[in-house]
Formats: sequence, structure tokens, C-alpha cells
Amino acid sequence: MKVVGLVTEYNPFHNGHLYHIEQARLITGADCVICVMSGNFIQRGEPAVINKWARAETALRCGADLVIELPVAYAMSSAESFAYGAVKILDSLGIVDFICFGSESGNMAELDFIAGILAEEPDEYKALLRSELGKGASFPAARESAMSRYIRLHTRRAGDFDASVLTESNNILGIEYLKALKRLKSNISPVTVRRIGASYNSPQMSGEISSATSIRKLIEGNPFPDRWENLSGALPLASRQILEREFAAGRGPVFPKDFENMILSAVRGMSPGRLKDFPIVSEGLENRIKDAAEKSGTLEALVENASTRRYTKTRIQRCLFHVLTGITASDANAFTARGGPLYARVLGFNKRGKSLLSEIKKVSSLPVIVKTADFKNSRDALLRRMLELEAISTDIYVLAYKKAGFKNAGQEYTHGIVRVDI
Repeated sequence: MKVVGLVTEYNPFHNGHLYHIEQARLITGADCVICVMSGNFIQRGEPAVINKWARAETALRCGADLVIELPVAYAMSSAESFAYGAVKILDSLGIVDFICFGSESGNMAELDFIAGILAEEPDEYKALLRSELGKGASFPAARESAMSRYIRLHTRRAGDFDASVLTESNNILGIEYLKALKRLKSNISPVTVRRIGASYNSPQMSGEISSATSIRKLIEGNPFPDRWENLSGALPLASRQILEREFAAGRGPVFPKDFENMILSAVRGMSPGRLKDFPIVSEGLENRIKDAAEKSGTLEALVENASTRRYTKTRIQRCLFHVLTGITASDANAFTARGGPLYARVLGFNKRGKSLLSEIKKVSSLPVIVKTADFKNSRDALLRRMLELEAISTDIYVLAYKKAGFKNAGQEYTHGIVRVDI
């Protein structure tokens, strides 16, 4: 039996995601699809529009067989950490043959070549990167420029490859997946599907293959139920039905602004020194964030006022949601020292996924969590901390629900696994 792994967010699940699953099966000949999916907070440093269990159900109804959660400490992190955490989980399962990711390039040789340089980090490349960062560039811009210079100076095959692939979101993640496979010495074979339709960050709807960004924007800017007429062509039926159900129940939609006052209050109540305890807050960024919180009345204004050419809005937003959820630099460092995620926590499965799960339990190098409450008092303190952060994040996330009855704490330990009988 062949198994292909996908790294996903499904925020929300749209036709491009359906195309990815279908192509992953077709290209690899896989019998089963495993998704490692972000939980209630995602990589851009913001909440998912509906909760992780509803998104897992959507994935299962649209072609996935087993959905495993990417712990929040990795889900809401840099592209490098996000990708490493997801690939580490897929590799640990012991039964995954392929990883299939989308990319704007579609050129595996090009992506793998650049991933090899980034995984090895030659001294010449590191020097070029430091030089670009010294000019005040953001890390993504500095890395692209340094890579371009390195390829020109040190590679005979420079004409075959273009560092500009590092400007596209899916290419960047794809390269990080490849880099993680190399560092883990994984036997998983990578394949890529060229992205079709709108770009990842496109704010405009563009027919059947629209970006998740544009779909969220339309949901946020249009009152229920007017939004559905405009969205119907961009979403598989199951995705639309589950979104409608969750919104009607009062469990969404959830947006960053729902946490505005909590974030402003938390940052205003902290000293710059305390802000430095959180990941990627360094080199005076703590002072910018603190000052911006004092003079801003909205989350959008805080992000705008704190960001610079070097400190991107995504980085600022990620910092703020780390503060909100309590993920500290010491947490991140401790998890890194242990080698990444410490468990594979199951969110849902269908009949094939249930059978696959039985095989995984026999060979997985990480604990497989089916009933989260069973691990609440684990003897492994770091595993407990990783689960604790998940519970805290969920307790905070549900405060954005529209219906008070769904805002109770502790759902991380009481919500059942999603089972889909297909």
C-alpha cells in the first residue's frame, strides 16, 4: 500500500486544495492520503476561520484519509520550522512513501538544488546572507539576494536555476520541505504539483481556483448569507456545507481582529524585556512592538506601526499571537533541542485512515495520540508542555466564537476525533 503525505492548513478548503489531493494520488499512485494540518492558529500568525476539527472533517470528506495535527508551536512559526515540524511527523509515522506539495515553479530539480544549498549552508552563502541582512533587508529578501549572488559566483549551473523562486510562497515552503527531508535523512520521496489559478496571496476572487486569502476576505467583508453566492464556485460542496454549519452554529468565522483587545491588553501590560521572551523578538523589535501597542487602537494599526522593511507584517503578527498564546522562546528552543514535534496527534480519519492508523501505531517512532486526555499527565514534561500550549491555544481560540455556549475551556481534552464513514 502506497501512502502520500500532504502538509496543509485548509483555511478554508477550496478547489485548489481538492486539485492538490487528486493530483497527489494520481502522480504517486497512492492508496492513502495523510494530511499534517495546522490547528486553530496558522503559519501566517493568525487564527483559522473555522476550528481544526471542522477543517479536518472537510479534508476527510474531500479526499484525505487521516488528518494529524501540527502542534501550534510549529504551525505558527517560520517557514523553516513549520516545514520541519510537519516533515518530522510524516517521517516518524514509518509508512509514508511520498510527500506531495504545491509550488509555483513546478520544477523539482530547481527547488531541490536550492534546498541543497540551504541545507548545507556553505560559508560563502552565510557570508552573503549576513551582508544582505546588514543592509537592513528583511530575512526573505536577504535570502533571495544572497542565494542569487551565490548561484552566480559559485555554481557552474547558474543558468539553469533562478533564485527568484524564493519570492513565491509555495516555492519557499516546498524548498523547506526538501531541506527538512535532507536534514532528517528521510526515505520519503518528494513530488510537486504546479500551482494553478490565483497566487497564494491574491486578494481577488478568480473563479473556480481562487486563493484562500481572497475567500477569507470575501467571507469577512460580506454579511451572511450573501457571501455564499459569490463563494459557491470556489469551494467543494462539502467545504461550503461545513462552513455554513459552523457559521450558523456560532463557531465562526474567526478572524485576527476578534483577538484585538486581548493582544493590545497583553502587550501593553508587558515590559519590553518581557516581550523579548517570545520567539523572533530581538534586536530592538520588542521596543517597536511595545511603542506601537501604546499608540495603536486596533490590531491592524499595531501591526502597521511596528513593521518595517526588515520586520515584515507577517513576522509582527506572528510575534503578537505568540504573546497571546504564551509560546515562549524557551519553549521553541526546548522543542528544537528534542528534535521537533514529540507526538502525532490524530484529529480525524475515515475507514481507510482507521486501518492505516493501526499500522502506524506498530511502527511510529513518536507516540500516536488518539485520546488527548490520556497524555495530559505524561511523564515527559516537554510533551506535556507541547500539549498544554495546544490546550491554551484552543481555550483562547474559542473566545472568538459568536455563541457563548461554545466558549467553554477544556475542549482540547473533551472534543472527540472526527470520524467520517467513507
